[in-house]
Amino acid sequence: MYVAVKGGEAAIGAAHQLLADKRRGDRDVPAVTLDQIDQQLSLAVDRVMSEGALYDRELASLAIKQSRGDMIEAVFLTRAYRTTLPRFGYSLPVDTADMQMQRRISATFKDLPGGQLLGPTFDYTHRLLDPSLAGDAEVPTAKKVELTEQAEPEAMPRVSDLIASEGLMEPDGIKPEGGADGQDWPEPGDLTREPIEFPMSREMRLQALSRGDEGFLLSLGYSTQRGFGRNHPFAGEIRIGEVDVHMDVPELGFAVSLGRIQVSECQMVNQFQGSKVAPPQFTRGYGLVFGQSERKSMSMALCDRALRADEFGEDVVAPAQDEEFVISHSDNVQATGFVEHLKLPHYVDFQAELKLVRQMQSEFYENNPETDRLKPAGDNLEAAQ
Repeated sequence: MYVAVKGGEAAIGAAHQLLADKRRGDRDVPAVTLDQIDQQLSLAVDRVMSEGALYDRELASLAIKQSRGDMIEAVFLTRAYRTTLPRFGYSLPVDTADMQMQRRISATFKDLPGGQLLGPTFDYTHRLLDPSLAGDAEVPTAKKVELTEQAEPEAMPRVSDLIASEGLMEPDGIKPEGGADGQDWPEPGDLTREPIEFPMSREMRLQALSRGDEGFLLSLGYSTQRGFGRNHPFAGEIRIGEVDVHMDVPELGFAVSLGRIQVSECQMVNQFQGSKVAPPQFTRGYGLVFGQSERKSMSMALCDRALRADEFGEDVVAPAQDEEFVISHSDNVQATGFVEHLKLPHYVDFQAELKLVRQMQSEFYENNPETDRLKPAGDNLEAAQ
């Protein structure tokens, strides 16, 4: 505690009351509800769930309200709550090929099997403030496309699979024995329970990137496009939709559905000129995050591919290719702790620094008498000490 603050515990309690008062704001303005945050600030809720590593829209909305809209504080609250939850087991790998699609686009092929689905996006909006949103004017309901009884949804194969069918895409990994039907998968690494060790496995690295700060990953992804990473990416496919989550219950002998969650998936396609052991082909960068977090999934995919430099024998010459740099600095909760700890008292440390600088300055003036005129006339720090 700051020893100069009078009141001790009472002062802290008063600070908390002031925070609550500021959070509530003008009492003549109706208090915002969790449903309003969830429904009308849904992208903020999605970001808190993604970086907080907890899929719960109500809790994410509560965290946003409690933090007064401070997204990193909301992520911190969500993660802290997550640590109190019991762990019953692991879900089976989610199959995004069966996603109930809300948005699906590709920058690599125009006429895709299954078509392109724009969905709700800012991509084609004019970046002009809309005065009508300042009031409570009714917003028109989106038109729904009515399908005939004979119409059946066309299959939507992944773009990476289409490229791979010609042998032009790197393999997508090898499933373990029995993994084809969702059984006998090895227990996955868990970033929340296992300490980070470098070099990381790709699955652990993807976990860290999925929890990473969107702004930080966005900047790193941008850096790879500017030449700091030597990769020219194409957005092979971006998918947003709902997927089923299943969990294997040993007592039952089969998997049961836990429900559906909304996710954003991105596969970046990058050219690879080949090596002594691999032919020229396209390589992948992958991103998967909770909610409608398209920019985050794209940034994650860019960083994932950059961090695979060692796999392809590429020189690590840029920050986005340095695993320790990226992973250690992408966690906004950990970064917040290190930065904000500077607010805590450092009286003893600073007094030692002050004494050292005074001594070095005194020696400087003794060794350079011609600069003696620059020496301050008096000591103004006595009162502060």
